[in-house]
Amino acid sequence: MTPAARLQAAIELLSEIEKSAKPADSAASRYFRERRYIGGADRRAVAEVVWRVLRRKARIDWWLERLEHPELGTARARVLADMAFEGIRPEPDLFRGHHSAYAPEEPERRVMDMLLELKSQFHRDMPPHVRGEYPEWLTPRLTALYGDRLIDEMGAMRDEAPLDLRVNTLKATREEAMRALAKEDIKSVPTPHSPLGIRLGRRVPLVQVQAWRNGLIEVQDEGSQLVALLTDAKPGMAVVDYCAGAGGKTLCLAAAMQNKGRLVACDVAEWRVDRAGDRLRRAGVHNVTKRVIGGEADKWIKRAAGSFDRVLVDAPCTGTGTWRRNPDAKWQLGETDLLELVVRQKDILASAARLTKPGGRLVYATCSLLAEENEGQIADFLALHSDYRVVPVPEVWEQVIGTACPVEGPYLRLSPLTHATDGFFGAILEKAEK
Repeated sequence: MTPAARLQAAIELLSEIEKSAKPADSAASRYFRERRYIGGADRRAVAEVVWRVLRRKARIDWWLERLEHPELGTARARVLADMAFEGIRPEPDLFRGHHSAYAPEEPERRVMDMLLELKSQFHRDMPPHVRGEYPEWLTPRLTALYGDRLIDEMGAMRDEAPLDLRVNTLKATREEAMRALAKEDIKSVPTPHSPLGIRLGRRVPLVQVQAWRNGLIEVQDEGSQLVALLTDAKPGMAVVDYCAGAGGKTLCLAAAMQNKGRLVACDVAEWRVDRAGDRLRRAGVHNVTKRVIGGEADKWIKRAAGSFDRVLVDAPCTGTGTWRRNPDAKWQLGETDLLELVVRQKDILASAARLTKPGGRLVYATCSLLAEENEGQIADFLALHSDYRVVPVPEVWEQVIGTACPVEGPYLRLSPLTHATDGFFGAILEKAEK
């Protein structure tokens, strides 16, 4: 593709993402699937532009409004502004050829020229939600959470996340996995907190990596690894991953159990449970039973009540802690979504708690930053369940991980700024012995 055709494709793809209610990844997959003539290098170039726009959409829109752009809020205006932010001048050659974007008209060019002259994308008059690249309605909640650190914390959420991997200890040690990656010229370093984590210096197509094909590694953010490790699943235990999804934490739990014991992976969506099958086979996991449940009133929950040593609830949430990876999600999130999720989380946590045996532990986790989904849920749960107590994270960390605990407790609360992970929350609750 010519640069002009790539530019037009970026405008088209961004427009489709903004019109779709689905995640950007899904919209991009469909867009490229319908245009198989676009090669791999061109796809990466187009996607790079689109994701960069999504990461700085608030700044772009603020400047376009301030400079009185004639097409506010359009994909074309945002992509052309991104060009200017990247220092690319609208030369005639950029707008020639087949499938090319049409050249900027005079009002557009005027705005691009002004953007090109900026010394910084930021301005002293920008409100916090623009500097931090998040929806304005979240400002009171995030200010209450972070206070004076708000801009720094949310600023760390703007940039692209590194690619974190977890070594599959059923097949290799971390050192062996890193050596296997090095043989394929893939540089990696150990993650600072998780003893299972490997961080890559660049993104690679893992499906082409032999270490991934052989099941030595899996994609999993370091924060997610820590949540699974703090569940403290041991060989021979009965463990349930209540909201298993595609099975990332299930795999980590199975490795901790050394394939010994009973591990049940539950989800309400059959397609998600089925999707986990390939990952389990590649990892050499064979102690997992996949179960589709029909919600919090499922009959299996009643039959299995009080029979599990460990129950992990990675609850559906706003995903505000994953915005480094999913920048489009922030612009689709509304306050109504949050309020509905809080109700759903409360029901899920109460239902999952029924599965915990006396003396067992219930671990509640989200990839959200917001207190309503985290500390608030735990406070409400404990008010209704006097037979549970909070086990401070540092106490379990010392027993299970053994390194210096990065939080003071009682809960696990991680952020990109402080811990270089996604935003994660975790609480460990222990059920009293009878």
